[in-house]
Amino acid sequence: MKNTEQNPKTRFTVIGAGHGGKAMAAHLALMGFPTTLYNRTQANIEFIQKRGGIELESYEGGPNGFGELVLATSDMKEALRDAEVIMVVVPSNAHQGIAQNAAPHLSDGQIVLLNPGRTLGAIEFDKTIRENGCHADVTIAEAETFLYASRSDGPSQAHIFRIKDSLPLAALPATRTQLVLDAVSPAFPQFISGENVLHTSLNNMGSIFHPALTILNAGRIESTGGDYQYYIEGATPSVSRVLEAMDRERVTVASALGIRAQTAIEWLKRAYSATGENLYEAIQNQTGYYGITAPKTLNHRYIFEDVPFSLVPIAALGQQYGVSVRCMDSIIRLACVIHRTDYWRRGRTLQKLGIQGLSVNELTHYVMEGIRPD
Repeated sequence: MKNTEQNPKTRFTVIGAGHGGKAMAAHLALMGFPTTLYNRTQANIEFIQKRGGIELESYEGGPNGFGELVLATSDMKEALRDAEVIMVVVPSNAHQGIAQNAAPHLSDGQIVLLNPGRTLGAIEFDKTIRENGCHADVTIAEAETFLYASRSDGPSQAHIFRIKDSLPLAALPATRTQLVLDAVSPAFPQFISGENVLHTSLNNMGSIFHPALTILNAGRIESTGGDYQYYIEGATPSVSRVLEAMDRERVTVASALGIRAQTAIEWLKRAYSATGENLYEAIQNQTGYYGITAPKTLNHRYIFEDVPFSLVPIAALGQQYGVSVRCMDSIIRLACVIHRTDYWRRGRTLQKLGIQGLSVNELTHYVMEGIRPD
């Protein structure tokens, strides 16, 4: 890797060797950025270590080739030692564990970007590293969603189906968002300002499209093993009306915080140019959904990740600021029954995040300026 003093390239560490982490690490390496890949489980990166990198394939005109890595390791201290930007690419239920393990090894000036943060992930990550002894001047940021549509083609192979044209991110505090954009834009010019982490969190579309669509098709998933088209056949007119009700609640929660969140229909039009008179029609008109099959089981991240780490914090914000979230609450409670667990207790509650009882002004001041009220 070339990293000359005259034109040094940002040093990246990618946390997580799933399909997304491998795709991002390979892409960064192919673009010439010195890249380290970390994964907690050593066995998952053994082939990458032996080959010295990752083979990447993608759509026509996309990045293709062998991405040579500086290092692949299961040692967090080693992974973070020389990193300037740390891209966390793991499910949101792993964010807290990553923060706990990274806290002793973070240093001044480093940037941690959650890809994505889901709902209030940056707040959780920042609070966790501080509680675990990190006193370094580290900037935590979150992306609204993930940059790639990708999959894993093997132990040291990755495939990118597409790269989003634009993707909002925000730092905590928002005064550091431009600093993060400046650091990542040479590699990823697709990132744009997402205002603040309340904006990125409340535009979390996975919270609308995943849990309810899975739970309301529970019988079909269990009887067929997911052998049907998840969106096209699963989002029937009645199911889509439930999604619309949840979406209205999400947008209303955002409004209570002074935020104009995009609706699910607006998002489908912006992301995929899919339109319709209602959400059912817009989903049916999204050609990219054709061929996507349903989860094979209800033990899936669309429930165990998206309910506690996406829906619960949105619904909790609604309850704190006087917004009716009865539809969201119904889906959360059904998930609790199906999985025999209490996601209201296990999820990202406002108490765990340290923002319970804050007024709208206090919460806004915190995410904008980084100052928690006493």
